[in-house]
Amino acid sequence: MLQPGLMMDRPLLVSGIIEHAAGQFGDVEIVSRETHGPLFRYTYAQCAARSRKLANALQALGLEPGSAVGSIAWNNHRHMEAYYAVSGSGMVMHTCNPRLAPEQLIYIINHAEDAVMLFDTTFAPLIKGIAAHCPKIKVWICLSDAANMPALEGVPGLHCYETLIAPHAEHFDWPDFDERTGAALCYTSGTTGHPKGALYSHRAIVLNALSGCMPGVIGISAEDTVLPVVPMFHINAWCIPYATPMVGARLVLPGPRLDGASLYELMESERVTISAGVPTIWMALIQHLEQNKLRFSTMRRTAVGGSAMPQALIAKFRDIYDVEVRHGWGMTETTAAATMGFIASKDQALPREQQHALLAKQGKSLFGIDLKIVDENGVTLPRDGVSQGELLVRGQWVMSRYYKSEQSALVDGWFPTGDIATIDASGRMQIRDRSKDVIKSSGEWISSIDLENTALQHPGVAMAAVIGIKHPKWEERPLLLIVRKPEAVVGKDDLLAFLTERVAKWWIPDEVVFVDALPVGGTGKVQKNELRKQYGGVFS
Repeated sequence: MLQPGLMMDRPLLVSGIIEHAAGQFGDVEIVSRETHGPLFRYTYAQCAARSRKLANALQALGLEPGSAVGSIAWNNHRHMEAYYAVSGSGMVMHTCNPRLAPEQLIYIINHAEDAVMLFDTTFAPLIKGIAAHCPKIKVWICLSDAANMPALEGVPGLHCYETLIAPHAEHFDWPDFDERTGAALCYTSGTTGHPKGALYSHRAIVLNALSGCMPGVIGISAEDTVLPVVPMFHINAWCIPYATPMVGARLVLPGPRLDGASLYELMESERVTISAGVPTIWMALIQHLEQNKLRFSTMRRTAVGGSAMPQALIAKFRDIYDVEVRHGWGMTETTAAATMGFIASKDQALPREQQHALLAKQGKSLFGIDLKIVDENGVTLPRDGVSQGELLVRGQWVMSRYYKSEQSALVDGWFPTGDIATIDASGRMQIRDRSKDVIKSSGEWISSIDLENTALQHPGVAMAAVIGIKHPKWEERPLLLIVRKPEAVVGKDDLLAFLTERVAKWWIPDEVVFVDALPVGGTGKVQKNELRKQYGGVFS
């Protein structure tokens, strides 16, 4: 007979994180870029106190456990206070992506049944445009002080954040409840159909944040100063606002200024050691460094996800700027990271180029996460690094069904990701493509990701995107879209000759289009649906 363990059973709750930080790391600094420009500084103890004030204020507004509170906001200290005040009091923190189309934004606000909306001043015009279409929201709270409060006529129940919380006490009794209670809600980007919501539990958030602190993941410790560039409106900024207070790391929140120059200045002035973001952000940062012949003084590690990081960019970070790259994978449905790539001790003797190739993969599953790949019939494929199939995932912080859906999202207990991947004998997973983005040409498969990453190795290319376009003879053929680096001279023939030496003959794009910019969504991914709409008739 199995024997029960004789241990205390305390729930894993978000409120416990901020109270731990206040008690153990109360004097550690949080630095936050205000939306109107200046830096704001305070401590974890002060953040906890203001979170309690906000919890009291929300309760005074009549909100109850289970109520949804929305946010349309940057990475800043007031947004972080809401993370803890809302979830900690038993409500649901619904972070809204401001880069969604207004129609999609209205849909998710109404679908979530947000009762209150927190928003930064940047988004005041957006709020003015959507307020009338969100009837369930009774209170709109601008994340501002009185001096920077915008005039918003026609928005009912408007409050200034600082004015709202000012009269309330710094004491709040955080309730105890089941750790499987919903804590935060995030919707998919809605590239096809309406966005779908993933409701994260307290347990999922705490476990994922703990995993992020592990040495083989992001490796956050009390010695670090961490700057999350990945937005707090996207899968909880990969749980970094929860992980940093767990271990007492200093936290730097960049606000709305995410261009290369602003990020570099903040990294240097605040002596940032770890950052996290999507490849498009890091491309812009590296371009700024190259153009101005700059170096990092303190940066030693960056976590990258959201889309595949080109091997050439990995090489630059490691070989030129001496910054370690941790390349991971996750999705809205996995709370945050599910895999992470790193160089193990046995790989350190490999030539640098081979190390870069390993890091270009999305890495090994974190403890608590299982992966497998299957063919079209659901048969599990071998871990040989060659066999390609749909990636399936299960684990402690993987969603089981979408918000308000009656149907399970799982297939035999696994979540089908829609990604095409390989897994090698050592467990390293590599995303080859999205199932909707892989190109099938005359019976042969072409990876748009691999082709993009190869194009990005050209010294004149800043950004690249590959889409499959219907072709009258070959079913589909690849179209390559290129953004040149500033002052670079590169033409179609140059690029095709470059690719001919590096990829299979049938992979060579039938056409190259040079553009000033590529459409990028709120999560930093290139919006290929938009490109297909615009260029879908090229081969007709």
